[in-house]
Amino acid sequence: MPSFRAAGFHLTMERAMTPRILSAAAAAAFLLAPAALAAPAGWQPLMEPTDLAAVLESTPGVRVLRVTGEHAAGHIPGSLPTAYADWRGPQENPGQLRDIAHLTALVQSLGISAETPVAVIHEGANPTDMGAATRVYWTLKSLGVHDIAVLNGGFRAWAEAGLPVETGGAAVAASGWQPEWSGAWRVTTAEVERLVAEGSARLIDARPRGFFEGTLWSIARPGTIRGAQHLTHEDWFDGTRLKPAADLRAIAAERVPAAGAPLTVSFCNTGHWASINWFMMSEVAGVPDTRMYAESMAEWTMADRPLDNAPTRLQIYWNQTRDWVKGWL
Repeated sequence: MPSFRAAGFHLTMERAMTPRILSAAAAAAFLLAPAALAAPAGWQPLMEPTDLAAVLESTPGVRVLRVTGEHAAGHIPGSLPTAYADWRGPQENPGQLRDIAHLTALVQSLGISAETPVAVIHEGANPTDMGAATRVYWTLKSLGVHDIAVLNGGFRAWAEAGLPVETGGAAVAASGWQPEWSGAWRVTTAEVERLVAEGSARLIDARPRGFFEGTLWSIARPGTIRGAQHLTHEDWFDGTRLKPAADLRAIAAERVPAAGAPLTVSFCNTGHWASINWFMMSEVAGVPDTRMYAESMAEWTMADRPLDNAPTRLQIYWNQTRDWVKGWL
């Protein structure tokens, strides 16, 4: 697969900074030290294994987080294990945000501050697996980390490229960073209710087609949010890796064109598949004002909120009977 940098897919990370008035001395100090906020050379949100290896070779202080897979069995040198479950909500609502105190303690324990470049690594077992990396990416961005990356193909792509792998542990000093959550890339359930009533947003369902059409479900009620369009997260992939850059651009241009786009909301069942679509639309394709509904259908269907493609009770019974019969054939 060609490098995304070589294909012109480099994206300058957006800096979400709280406006404040600087004194003349502080402003001068800021202007004299631009490197403090500069991304490492070659850095981009979506990295190929050889590109990430080059950055790690040339840039000290990059934090590599392994979020899925058996870290102890082999990992990128210097990487730290962090359980994906620690970045997610409770079992009954996995997409729910963790409170800021929990997230603060988590990033501090990993030695992360706003200026720490962070590469988030998944195992690379399948397209769904990448959702762990993109969900953690979205969380770090919302906390205020400036430079974050996801590895195309995950750890398996790194290993298949013949790059160094180690099994030893790494240790880092805790940071004292106090992040502040930004809602710039999120919508809440109340906001989605308003957007649905107004018809003023582009709602993108990232789930496989059966979920969108209401024939499959793992939440309280089948169907999709009223007015939603379908773009499954699987469409971006060729096997366990993302498609070539030209194909990704074509998908985005056709399905979620950026020109004149309204607010775009990515959702799924629990904010996992949705994070892949959010990442591809916001960070790779550059679709403006793209947000994620983290709690997604798990929370939406907890109450009697409007749905499309919701089957009748008779249809549900028929589908269940049909599937039961198929299981015996």
